[in-house]
Amino acid sequence: MFTGIVEELGFFKTQSPAGLHIGAKLVLESLKVGDSIAVNGVCLTVTRFDSSSFHADIMPETLRLSNLGKLPSNSPLNLERALTTNSRMGGHLVQGHVDGTARLISSVPEGNAYVLTFEGEANLTRYMVHKGFVAVNGVSLTITSLQERRFSISLVNLSRKSTNLGLLKSGDTVNIETDIIGKYVEKLCRTEQGISPQFLAENGF
Repeated sequence: MFTGIVEELGFFKTQSPAGLHIGAKLVLESLKVGDSIAVNGVCLTVTRFDSSSFHADIMPETLRLSNLGKLPSNSPLNLERALTTNSRMGGHLVQGHVDGTARLISSVPEGNAYVLTFEGEANLTRYMVHKGFVAVNGVSLTITSLQERRFSISLVNLSRKSTNLGLLKSGDTVNIETDIIGKYVEKLCRTEQGISPQFLAENGF
């Protein structure tokens, strides 16, 4: 589990059948084999590491659903270590299980921020709400506007400089993870019982 607060910008080195090789520094501190690191929002397991990089396995399913299979050499990557019991919750709960990708449609300056608009599949926006959370390349952000297949976020200068979102160009692909709460609510609503005052009371609400 992660918070969507990027710790450092690493970079893509190579990809092989064994997985990804990623350059990093900060996230290597106290790292152990088997630890989880979010790479552009995708939870990956560290298989080995040295003083300047780490290797991680990656499944075919992950390559299909994310942008990690389309990275040119030296691409900047958002990196975040998994939550610990004493971590601060600066963003929102991010699983590292990407739902799909979206592409950047526009980036428009607005005061001290930029408004980025993305377009994705309808199955992504169905779990989004105005002012709700979304993880874009692993960055916890607030949705400022929402249409059928498009959504916008506002990116402040600090986030532009400390993540790879500030380097995006029109047409670039990003990883999207929608808020898990919406998925649970949808599943509950599809049950035979549905959500009723009695159901809420029985489950502590």
